[in-house]
Amino acid sequence: MGPGSNTTYTISDLAREFDLTTRAIRFYEDMGLLQPTRSGPGGRNRVYSSRDRTRLKLTLRAKRLGLSLTEAKDIIDMYDSPRDTGPQLKKFLTILAQHRAQLEEQMAELQANLDEVRTHEKEARALLAKAAKTA
Repeated sequence: MGPGSNTTYTISDLAREFDLTTRAIRFYEDMGLLQPTRSGPGGRNRVYSSRDRTRLKLTLRAKRLGLSLTEAKDIIDMYDSPRDTGPQLKKFLTILAQHRAQLEEQMAELQANLDEVRTHEKEARALLAKAAKTA
């Protein structure tokens, strides 16, 4: 582990750093993505480790990629585990390929929309120029 691996964080530290609500962080904890230890009276205070912080960062990155939280958890657990990761990496590649295909499809749709908008702009400009001449 690198420097600062013994650093701990409160729920509000993480909420502030990642611009999340504490409720969102508790939700990720319920999903099993984070495993804080408890301290204080009745174990009311959550104490997050550097590992939790890294897992949260990876969760948010996976969400940005459009992965579901279940997929995110599978992948993050895979990175966390010392087990033979061959089969898991294959699964990750499959998930990534699906998401790439989805994004490429969305991009093609956007490109088609853009082309259509450009066509309309051109036609409107031509009509405007024609109207200006006859005015």
